[in-house]
Amino acid sequence: MPLTADADIKALLESARTIAMVGASDRPDRPSYRVMATLQNHGYRVIPVNPQITGEHVHGEFVFRELSQLGNQIDIVDIFRRSDTAGEAVDEAIAIGAKAVWMQLGVFNEAGAARAEAAGLQVVMDRCPAIEIPRLGVAPVSD
Repeated sequence: MPLTADADIKALLESARTIAMVGASDRPDRPSYRVMATLQNHGYRVIPVNPQITGEHVHGEFVFRELSQLGNQIDIVDIFRRSDTAGEAVDEAIAIGAKAVWMQLGVFNEAGAARAEAAGLQVVMDRCPAIEIPRLGVAPVSD
């Protein structure tokens, strides 16, 4: 079952340090652009992943083509993709050993969520961390 209890979601956000954002955008009018800035301002390292803008930079971070290119331990893979394509990002998150997958507002992929949970990942669906952080009073990230 995806995480739904406030305490569980807060604990996930407070334990995370590095977030990979699949579907990150370099366009200021896109929600992923604003959410990435919000997460960075809260202290997270956010690594953008988007094959359409690979090699560019978003909010100072190099944009990677796919999750498999990341050498860092990823705590949360934040998925800004349509529900019907979110499962691909979930499978990549499993393959790189991420700790959790987070499907953004309006993103539901039950089969992907089940695969992630079976692989030991925590799952959040249909929520936005930029909304949950202030709502839950998540402390800023510090090292």
